[in-house]
Amino acid sequence: MARLAVAAGLNVVLSNSRGLEALSGLVAELGEHARAATPAEAAQAGDLVVATIPLKAYDRLPATALAGKTVIDTMNYYPDRDGHLAELDAGTLTSSALVQRHLVGSHVVKAFNNIDFHRLFTLARPSGAPDRAALPIAGDDEAAKARVARLLDILGYDAVDIGTLADSWRSEPGTPVYVQPYFPAQRPEGTSQEEAYRWFLDTPGVPVPAGRVKELADTAVRA
Repeated sequence: MARLAVAAGLNVVLSNSRGLEALSGLVAELGEHARAATPAEAAQAGDLVVATIPLKAYDRLPATALAGKTVIDTMNYYPDRDGHLAELDAGTLTSSALVQRHLVGSHVVKAFNNIDFHRLFTLARPSGAPDRAALPIAGDDEAAKARVARLLDILGYDAVDIGTLADSWRSEPGTPVYVQPYFPAQRPEGTSQEEAYRWFLDTPGVPVPAGRVKELADTAVRA
């Protein structure tokens, strides 16, 4: 996403949990439109703030620094990685609603969570392109959703509004719109880890238009 943003002429502030030194190579590669900062500094600097961390660490997001901000939640719940969270397992809360509860002063919008990082970069197209793909977004604040939809447009995607944060489960892992529609086929069986990753990088993405994204999200059934 940072590469797409810089290519579009946007300024990007990057942060992670390992410190500024770990980002020096990427910042140098991205060029003058990118810089590194602490999480709190990045939160305060951004007009739009993208949270891409393991969901189990959601409560480490700097809530005070993010107050008043539009926060794009790209995170997904994987119990094997994140541990079991009772409210998510019971379906009484979505992962994005959990993030919103922590970031009480922010406007959380779920987006960019249903496509892998490689196809996110390679499928981006200018507005109006016949092979432009779409991505779902969900949120409780209409103005915040509009800002995120504008960012998607700048980065090369149409946005499909699938509802509120309570509806955001429709783009979560295991749903029809999650990851697989952007691939032309399933990963071959019986491949080694190295072969699977090579297939992942070499397989071209499939643009999924807005109408199809809406159709897939509408057909989702909550487990």
